[in-house]
Amino acid sequence: MAVKVGNQTWQLMRAPVVIETATVAGPLEGEGPLFADYDGVYAEPVAGERSFEAAEKEMMLNACFTALQKAGKTPSDVDIFLAGDLLNQTITSGFSALELKIPYLGLYGACSSSAESLIVASALVEAGFAQVVLAAVSSHNSASERQYRYPTEYGVHRKPTAQWTVTGAGAALVAAPDGPAARKASEQAARKTSEQTTAPKDGALPHITYVTIGKVNDLGIKDPLNMGAAMAPGAVDTLTSHFADTGRGPEFYDLIVTGDLGRFGHQLAVRLAAERGGFTLSDNYQDCGVMIYDFDKQDVHSGGSGCACSALVTYGHLYHRMLRGDLKRLLLCATGSLHSPTSVQQGNNIPVIAHAVSFEMTP
Repeated sequence: MAVKVGNQTWQLMRAPVVIETATVAGPLEGEGPLFADYDGVYAEPVAGERSFEAAEKEMMLNACFTALQKAGKTPSDVDIFLAGDLLNQTITSGFSALELKIPYLGLYGACSSSAESLIVASALVEAGFAQVVLAAVSSHNSASERQYRYPTEYGVHRKPTAQWTVTGAGAALVAAPDGPAARKASEQAARKTSEQTTAPKDGALPHITYVTIGKVNDLGIKDPLNMGAAMAPGAVDTLTSHFADTGRGPEFYDLIVTGDLGRFGHQLAVRLAAERGGFTLSDNYQDCGVMIYDFDKQDVHSGGSGCACSALVTYGHLYHRMLRGDLKRLLLCATGSLHSPTSVQQGNNIPVIAHAVSFEMTP
């Protein structure tokens, strides 16, 4: 069973294993530097559907079925489906669950939903509620922008601090490390050569060893076009708690990634880490919102955001790096802005949350 260490962190003694992941990306994301790590890239944002919202559901289902297919599973092999998105009443997740026919728990942590779903999945596996959990998130630029800001057709001018909501979806299968699903996944990875897959020949897979559940923070930001400034304090607060609770420092990890602070938020997080946390984020820290786009070729202003931002980077590029052995210890700190159009219009500050998940190749 999990053991609570410190104030906000739990050590997962069984260390659930991520047996498979899948990512599908929109056309703009497919033009970015991480395109080779996606399982699929859509040629058009509407993905052959009648609306952007329907396209987002198509993407989530595609990611889920791709992860299942890669693991040699069907929906009936999964005990619980966890999902989150940015649309009102998380309709992407709900309609996807309708088709998957898996017992479903909907989640909302805004852009931190990838880490939130991994934490809940790990807790369910750790406690014996489930052997295999499917965790998925999605976002769509055209659907989210017209809900939270302005329809893209409106052509409103964007501030330099504004971020681009990532179009895509990511899914991960989390399983008990001593269960048949994990054993099968390890055996499959061990049988494949490096020419066929990114998986190592010894069959090693990433384990989730520690999770840190964040607290809601508020720096007094009111501007929904400056999410990096709003979310950076939440990321630093959760990272500070993770290091204090575990006794680890930033140097313990090969890489630390925040969810989607973008360029401005990334810079602010480095400064706040030194000023408030007393630790340095310079040698091994990156942000998914910066990694996902090519700023020299793509006009995305401050970078990426959205539930799919951290999912595409983590479940694609970083997961593959762990399988190759490039990374043995990875800390994901996904960030989320907990505002709504109504709260912003009423003049409220923008509260934020961040959750951290530690991945290790050896539990």
